[in-house]
Amino acid sequence: GKNEYDLLVIGGGSGGLACAKEAAQFGRKVAVLDYVEPSPQGTSWGLGGTCVNVGCIPKKLMHQAALLGSALKDAQHYGWNIAQPVHHTWSVMAQGVQNYVKSLNWGHRVQLQDKKVKYFNMKGSFSDPHTVRGLTKAGKETIVTADNIVLATGGRPKYPTHIAGALEYGITSDDLFWLKESPGKTLPSFILYVSLECAGFLTGIGLDTTVMMRSIPLRGFDQASQMASLVTEHMESYGTKFLKRCFPTKVEKLKSNRLQVTWKNTDLGTEESDSFDTVMWAVGRAPDTKTLNLETVGVKTNSETGKIIVDASEATSVPHIYAIGDITEGRPELTPTAIAAGKLLAQRLFGQSSELMDYDNVPTTVFTPLEYGCVGLSEEAAVQCHGSDNIEVFHAYYKPLEFTVAERDATQCYMKMVCLREREQRILGLHFIGPNAGEVIQGFALAIKCGATYPQLMKTVGIHPTCAEEVTKLHITKRSGLDATVTGC
Repeated sequence: GKNEYDLLVIGGGSGGLACAKEAAQFGRKVAVLDYVEPSPQGTSWGLGGTCVNVGCIPKKLMHQAALLGSALKDAQHYGWNIAQPVHHTWSVMAQGVQNYVKSLNWGHRVQLQDKKVKYFNMKGSFSDPHTVRGLTKAGKETIVTADNIVLATGGRPKYPTHIAGALEYGITSDDLFWLKESPGKTLPSFILYVSLECAGFLTGIGLDTTVMMRSIPLRGFDQASQMASLVTEHMESYGTKFLKRCFPTKVEKLKSNRLQVTWKNTDLGTEESDSFDTVMWAVGRAPDTKTLNLETVGVKTNSETGKIIVDASEATSVPHIYAIGDITEGRPELTPTAIAAGKLLAQRLFGQSSELMDYDNVPTTVFTPLEYGCVGLSEEAAVQCHGSDNIEVFHAYYKPLEFTVAERDATQCYMKMVCLREREQRILGLHFIGPNAGEVIQGFALAIKCGATYPQLMKTVGIHPTCAEEVTKLHITKRSGLDATVTGC
């Protein structure tokens, strides 16, 4: 018989919702099936996916809370009389952030209703290539059939289950943003960017915060010129503590309800321990596909990562089944790319479009106290793609004007541009550490997407006196001599 829907989207995050709403614009019959499995600590949330509920949105708002704390210190240098000491109340911030997130949850439901997209709050699994079995929290079953199915279930944080007590006593970013009370003395463990971002705002609002890192910080970002190290150096000066080249071995709960963490120091060969109020794991994310029953319908995945293999059109190994966002192999785990890919997919399916998603030169920013924004290739990747003799790197330290009167340290404010040496010196990558890095990089991302060259940038008149202006004055160069070992041309 005829399938009930033209399109069924499994996953109500950024990409899935964008795809569903776009398809509905073409007058198609569309359904969204979304279910949030509570975290091991029992945290759950509403419609909208990771970004809205436990990612970009609450993270940026809490980052803003920390920046306001720094601004209060600066304000005294600018003549503002602020009573000392200032005090931050976690519950007030958390309530404001959580209320805003709940308003977004409601907004997404209203938008689906307005566009006549059917919403199922159910966990889905394939029965056959066109049939999905939905199961409510109470165990009620609904069968949904569709001509086309889009998988957009995203990912969830992993736990280091090999560490005793990790699952029982630790939390992840899934829990941190929904805490009603302050996490207190906190240990974010492992050095993924989310660990640094959370450590940054926790320190900024006055909490005792220690980051445990076994290896290099910000793996996957530019390591040449110590870009990542500059971020952590600033965090140290800002008050965050670091346990470098250490890894935890067990977590135990004390009678005081504090958590005793034992770790090994690989440099000293010693075993050490300390107690914390909260231990937060940041060991990476796993695609949330285990309940989909993919093997039944033959959707191929990468056996190592568990991610779904797709082609340039987001198609899986099964005709009419597609996948977008964080569950797809080789795609950036970023909200804007998932949204764009979802819209373009709907346009190809129902709008007679042939336009594919372009994943090159996608900008991103790490929202640490001193932000790190980048677009394009890292220096290591550029060297691997083009050879060290064909790469010219322009770089410079700078001092934001805002830092001067407040006498803030600008030692780590740094930028770097990676260019081809030949012909017109096309810009391959731009890396920027400083205030408002995301806003700065967003503008330059368009130029680099359009093939901007170093000479063109030098002819661009900057806005004075801004941090972004400093990019237009880059003239200090260094030849690259890296022994590159990364891929990503």
